[in-house]
Amino acid sequence: MKKYKLGKREGNELCRVIALRDFADVKKGDVGGRIQNEKNLSQDGDAWVSGNAWVYGNALVSGNARVYGNAQVYGNARVYGNAWVSGNAQVYGNAQVSGDAQVSGNAQVYGNAQVSGDAQVSGDALVYGNAWVSGNAQVYGNAQVSGDAQVYGNALVYGNALVYGNAQVSGDALVTRGPINVIMKPFSITITDNHVQVGCELLRKDHLTQDGLTAAKKYNLDKKTVAKYRAIIKALMKA
Repeated sequence: MKKYKLGKREGNELCRVIALRDFADVKKGDVGGRIQNEKNLSQDGDAWVSGNAWVYGNALVSGNARVYGNAQVYGNARVYGNAWVSGNAQVYGNAQVSGDAQVSGNAQVYGNAQVSGDAQVSGDALVYGNAWVSGNAQVYGNAQVSGDAQVYGNALVYGNALVYGNAQVSGDALVTRGPINVIMKPFSITITDNHVQVGCELLRKDHLTQDGLTAAKKYNLDKKTVAKYRAIIKALMKA
């Protein structure tokens, strides 16, 4: 049996959803948010659109996902699993929000970006491009995660932070002003507030800025190369 039907089509070409049976915390007869057609909200599972939320275009909300408040999901976006999209948040393009992830506030997730696991994106944060935010990571404030960047683990990215390019922020890292990427041979360097990632190795800033010998041994680099990296890092840290 279907769990909802479409109400009268409105001037914006969207229809309110009306519950046909009880499921989860939704009761028969409850009037939910607006969708364009039944392709936007699965008839299976406990997925629901409520409040003033809109889901339209080729977007799909499925599984046990919830879209509510003034949130909008559109384009080819997918919201599924136990994910929540709320507030004034927007998810669009080919973006995906899944698992137990939450997107709220004025946050936007778009492009080919993915937010999954228990990750949270809120405030005025932007996640876009091919970026991934996963695990228990949180992105909020005016932070932006873009390009092929990945934020995961228990990482916190907030304030005016910019995480971009091929940057990876993980573990218990805190980023408030944003990592700076330097692409060089033989490694790429990512600089965050407390750490420097050289290639796949994560190192404390002071290992490169104060102790060149430690860096040389750890990365098997000659002194000239270490000196070059240290000079670049020091210059960027002052910027």
